[in-house]
Amino acid sequence: MRYNRLGNSGLKVSELCLGTMTFGGKGFWTAIGELDQGASEELVKVAIDSGINFIDTANVYSEGLSEEITGRALKNLGIPRDEVVIATKVFGGMGEGPNGRGSSRYHIMEQVKGSLSRLQTDHIDLYQLHGFDNTTPIEETLEALDTLVRHGHVRYVGVSNWAAWQIAKALGISERKGLASFQSLQAYYTIAGRDLEREIVPMLKSEGVGLMVWSPLAGGFLSGKYDRNNQSDGEGRRVNFDFPPVDKERGFATIDVMREIAEAKGVSVAQIALSWLLYQPAVTSVIVGAKRTDQLKDNIEATDVELTAEEMERLNDVSALPREYPGWMLERQSGGETVSPPRVPK
Repeated sequence: MRYNRLGNSGLKVSELCLGTMTFGGKGFWTAIGELDQGASEELVKVAIDSGINFIDTANVYSEGLSEEITGRALKNLGIPRDEVVIATKVFGGMGEGPNGRGSSRYHIMEQVKGSLSRLQTDHIDLYQLHGFDNTTPIEETLEALDTLVRHGHVRYVGVSNWAAWQIAKALGISERKGLASFQSLQAYYTIAGRDLEREIVPMLKSEGVGLMVWSPLAGGFLSGKYDRNNQSDGEGRRVNFDFPPVDKERGFATIDVMREIAEAKGVSVAQIALSWLLYQPAVTSVIVGAKRTDQLKDNIEATDVELTAEEMERLNDVSALPREYPGWMLERQSGGETVSPPRVPK
């Protein structure tokens, strides 16, 4: 297991992060998973024993039950608090009233108390905005998060599912006002969904923001279970919950190449999908969730899969995004170097 810095911070997180969306199972979240306390603790133990020191959850997962199970699991397993990095999120609806969701100071300050209580901890290592609130001034949101950092309730802050311009604007405000700035973006990114590479990945590299990847197997699409008719053995999340959306034609062509490489190496198709992500320079940590320990162990073994330059080229070519403006124009205009290269001794 490798460890990477989270953004511009000094915090070290494992290249794989345990996702807890399958913990609990209340309301809408039953489609994702319904693991009870015992089954969830088994996954946490496997993750920690493998070297994973990073766990991601959210207040909305199973209406708070995921946070409760996660906090109780760490206590029951006797895992020292300073040996695990806990990340959770705020934004989604946790109440019926008009202030029961969003990124207002009101909602953030109210929800952090609930998350701390459910997680049974006195601080959250990474507190993330789960979405963009277009009804609240960004300044208000950033100042609320900064207050939590200064009071010690939160160590670092990040976002999830924001556009490149939104993150860049927030970073500028934070720098200008001396506020705690975003260290990470949690976003969807897979070999079957490389949209991030158009605007977001260049921005992350430019500004030194880390990338946490959610749904690295595209909701099970890249697990190896599915054929060109999008049928599986009757199991898997996509049978009843076909999300995130993928370009099926390009996706199945990519799976064909992945399967060839996987069979040659004697590994699973899922491990090839995860390994491809681990080779992407912008990626800090890949969030892996599971319903069974064998699934989690298979995902963890992806950290040992090595891809050659030729294999990466094949995967990159078959999964390449269609060219769009302004990308093709920027590429056309990028030639004609006018700055002399540095002098080097001969």
